[in-house]
Amino acid sequence: MSEELAGLTVGLIGAGNIAHLHVAAWKALGARVLVHSVEGAETLAEQYGLEVTASLDDCLADAEFVDVVTPSVTHKEVALAAIKAGRNVICEKPLTLTAADSHEVIAAADAAGVKVYPAHVVRFFPAYVAAHTAIRDGRIGEVAVARFFRQASSPAGGGWYRDVARSGGVIMDLMVHDLDQARWLCGEVATVYAVQNPPTVEGVSPVNVAAHVTLTHTSGAISHCRATWAAAGTKFQSGFEVAGSIGQLKYASGADSGYAEELQDGAAAGDLLIPANTLGESPYLTQLRELALALRGGPEPRVLAADGAAAVYLAEAARASMETGQVIDMKTFDPTGAAA
Repeated sequence: MSEELAGLTVGLIGAGNIAHLHVAAWKALGARVLVHSVEGAETLAEQYGLEVTASLDDCLADAEFVDVVTPSVTHKEVALAAIKAGRNVICEKPLTLTAADSHEVIAAADAAGVKVYPAHVVRFFPAYVAAHTAIRDGRIGEVAVARFFRQASSPAGGGWYRDVARSGGVIMDLMVHDLDQARWLCGEVATVYAVQNPPTVEGVSPVNVAAHVTLTHTSGAISHCRATWAAAGTKFQSGFEVAGSIGQLKYASGADSGYAEELQDGAAAGDLLIPANTLGESPYLTQLRELALALRGGPEPRVLAADGAAAVYLAEAARASMETGQVIDMKTFDPTGAAA
């Protein structure tokens, strides 16, 4: 552990799949981890040597800040409880399921004098960092066209993932990473158009589903995002191509480049597969170190609450486009429909 993070006590709220990656990172940083969850806390604590707290209030009272890794539909409630207790918050993506809720959380944090950081871990994966650096440094000129893709085994056995009211569906849950990347690499978004096949029926996402979203950026760039929940056992893969006026960037996790950056070993069929880095430091560790240092007064991290809210807003716009068949103008888009 670095001296800057000495004596750190983190309150982990939730004990599902992603909690394992967060715990591994916190343990690598030498943090004391308290865990509270509706279910699974004891098992997680026994596996990693954590301390179980009897209640959320107890966890909030004893932790320096909290790391929210609960199902998406509970993010707002847990974040607001932590903010009310005067605790800084790190929250898994999506920050909340609606942009309005994200802004409510941000406003509450501002009023309480605490910070909220969304865990958009893809901003910490080496290939995406390299692309951002190259674009920032002008190495490919003005960005013209970008393509992003992300696929994972369908979370058919994951229960709440298929309930769009609880997960936001494949766009909010999986594509939100690449919507954030499109904005990070290509700039602010002017319009959004989306399609999904097969369609969501009565609020239940299909087991195998693909969504395609086209964004036009205020810079004039166009980006396309594809997200797929595929057949059970499908290997996680992601990648991008970004073409500029004088060069091109290309990355695919499944390409034969001499090493595999993202592998999924030992995952049971039907489980939601999570990428884990096998080359160098885990991006989850890089991410949580940077966020924790920022919460202790260090440099501002590369992802802020406003970025989390913006990604949610784009996902909402994509779902609105998918449902209406219309192009969504982000200048006038009101996800509540009140402006319609």
